[in-house]
Amino acid sequence: MAQVLEFKLPDLGEGLTEAEIVRWLVQVGDVVAVDQPVVEVETAKAMVEVPCPYGGVVTARFGEEGEELPVGAPLLTVAVGAPASGGDGGHAPAGGGLPGAEEASRAGSGTTEGSGNVLVGYGTGAPPARRRRVRAAGPLGAGTPGGPSAPGHPTPGSGRTHGAARTEPGAVGFREPGVVQPEPARTAPLHAEGPVPVISPLVRRLARDNGLDLRELHGSGPDGLILRADVEQALRAATARQTPPAAETPVRPSPAPSRVSSAPADGVRTPLKGVRGAVADKLSRSRREIPDATCWVDADATELMRARAAMNAAGGPKISLLALLARICTAALARFPELNSTVDTEAREIVRLDHVHLGFAAQTERGLVVPVVRDAHARDAESLTAEFARLTEAARTGTLTPGELTGGTFTLNNYGVFGVDGSTPIINHPEAAMLGVGRIVPKPWVHEGELAVRQVVQLSLTFDHRVCDGGTAGGFLRYVADCVEQPAVLLRTL
Repeated sequence: MAQVLEFKLPDLGEGLTEAEIVRWLVQVGDVVAVDQPVVEVETAKAMVEVPCPYGGVVTARFGEEGEELPVGAPLLTVAVGAPASGGDGGHAPAGGGLPGAEEASRAGSGTTEGSGNVLVGYGTGAPPARRRRVRAAGPLGAGTPGGPSAPGHPTPGSGRTHGAARTEPGAVGFREPGVVQPEPARTAPLHAEGPVPVISPLVRRLARDNGLDLRELHGSGPDGLILRADVEQALRAATARQTPPAAETPVRPSPAPSRVSSAPADGVRTPLKGVRGAVADKLSRSRREIPDATCWVDADATELMRARAAMNAAGGPKISLLALLARICTAALARFPELNSTVDTEAREIVRLDHVHLGFAAQTERGLVVPVVRDAHARDAESLTAEFARLTEAARTGTLTPGELTGGTFTLNNYGVFGVDGSTPIINHPEAAMLGVGRIVPKPWVHEGELAVRQVVQLSLTFDHRVCDGGTAGGFLRYVADCVEQPAVLLRTL
């Protein structure tokens, strides 16, 4: 008999609570294998292909392309075929099953250990044991090869009996053939022994922080898997039990006033969701929480452009201008580490960070994203060039992972590619500063006491005034400008 399992939208990490269906990769009736991608969704961070932890036949899909679903909402259902019982291998499983379901389950999983591919909140471990009706015992010796199994002894840990195992009438565990016996009542604690069925570290942390014993919960996920919703429901129930009854008759709250939009009724409306919504939320929070200030300076980039041309003429991989600017940034942050920090508002502390994870703004068809180069301070110009190229291509194709879009400590914004000279960047919360770089264009410049045409760039620094004063910010920006004008200054820190 096929077993229909429901696959829900998993928690994709980084605190995301919803995702938009971009493209279905399977149709109803398709046979899927374990870990086969079934849908492509767009979160506020990136495009993600979601793999299904079950192998079988797709019986239903929930949600249309373009629809936004919350985490935990059903995505699809899969009919998993029951494996054939021991004994006569030439017959189909009792009760039948959907065509291809059993083969997909076998081909997708391979072994009972599963693939091990895990997203936050669910994974593909050992498949859940399926309860089956006990058949009447056949003739003695008609069981597995090598003779009959010991009467009345089920396989340890599986909760099933072998196809040829016999249970005598009156003995413990005997079931009349064809009669379904009710399951015995479950007693607490639910998981007195063995591991607690929890995969997500977020679920474990939520329970630990609130003093909740996971062994007392029965999960609503597959095979009793404890999900975040189970923990939150248990916490709400515990809070309700601890709240004393009101002494007076509760006053019915008045209905909330309907929200009146101040925008004109006509015009084209675009929902603030996905990447656009995430950008709006983050920039609004930055302006709301960070007291930022901006300073800027013009710099003669002629020598930097000559140095780059000489490096590329020497052979080997080409070095990008962005990589040289990033190398200058990491050197400046080593001299002024106050700008590589964040503010812990709850503890009222400035947290100075040891590693430089350099974000850079990238404009894509899906909107503005900020990929992060990990440990940029430990990379040379060649390594930075390669990583910038990889992350830029992933941003254009929409394949950046949430981990590649978070965790930055300082951002480099090259808005010169848009043909503009200057800007006042908004800090990428919760960072403390951002360096903006305008276009490099020929301009009249006084060089060595004479008027000359030089390659000039405007540099602007927006910084969190809580972490430092103008002297530190000015020193950082002046050092960056000195390195742009005289790249040999970098030799002191190489």
